[in-house]
Amino acid sequence: MRRVSFKSRTLDIAGALHLPPDFDETRTWPALVLTTPGSSVKEQIGAIYGERMAARGFVALAFDPSYQGESGGEPRHLEDPSSRIEDIHCAVDFLMTLSFIDEARVGLLGICAGGGYGIAAAVTEHRFRAIGTVVASNIGSAFRGMQPDGDVVGTLRAVGAQRTAEARGAPAKEDPWIPDSLAEAHAQGVTDPDLLEAVWFYRESLYRHPNSTNRLLFRSNGYLLGFDAFHLVPDLLTQPLQIIVAGRRSATGQYENGQTLFDRSPSRDKDFFVVEGAGHYDMYFKPEYVDQAIERLTPFFVTRLGA
Repeated sequence: MRRVSFKSRTLDIAGALHLPPDFDETRTWPALVLTTPGSSVKEQIGAIYGERMAARGFVALAFDPSYQGESGGEPRHLEDPSSRIEDIHCAVDFLMTLSFIDEARVGLLGICAGGGYGIAAAVTEHRFRAIGTVVASNIGSAFRGMQPDGDVVGTLRAVGAQRTAEARGAPAKEDPWIPDSLAEAHAQGVTDPDLLEAVWFYRESLYRHPNSTNRLLFRSNGYLLGFDAFHLVPDLLTQPLQIIVAGRRSATGQYENGQTLFDRSPSRDKDFFVVEGAGHYDMYFKPEYVDQAIERLTPFFVTRLGA
């Protein structure tokens, strides 16, 4: 793995370039851009999938989004879909500057919210010759569904009031993406097994990372609630498409999002694969489920990109 950096607009983006075990700079290689879940950093799910795809002959680039992790940008902890999408375009720009990357053999692999962001980028980024997703999430619709009593407009009004306060000198408001510990989750009355697994993975497991702070700038809601990752899919997403979902449905909506993406895509080369028995967060790290995803993704990308 090589630590790399590239520019997204004016910001420095911190990346990790995962290389095949027989890597040779004098050859040209197929490459994948990995787009990762909301609140995640490149050392977590991006590293898990990046290492596995590199072992199968691909150069795999994972990176921290603008305003998060080791990447630059102020204010910190901003989640802005337009920035996330521009990061993806700029990741392709970066790969195009590397002499050992075959520009005709670049694909995208998106996980969870990164799957939705990747799709939103890919509708206009046709340097991606093939697209794979794992438990893809349309983060905009997810956030709209999470608002108390379904009151999206009420949240938008609160965002406006907070922005006014900050413009007048008030400190920025931040919230946790998820409870900061299992104890806190239980104290809040959380019983959803998928959310509890998310808390364990991000906050208490060996996969916890200090750069994944679990903080979301409140003004991010204004961008997220107006975002739809899939709205141009019927018109523009023509690339080969491999969709992988977890078989156990839950409040994350990953199965339904995958089905929607499959149904809307006009691609004549698309596949929908269910990892039976897996839950959403199982697909992040559990070998018995991640391996099934990799075994499906490998022939898909090999056939479309070569490896």
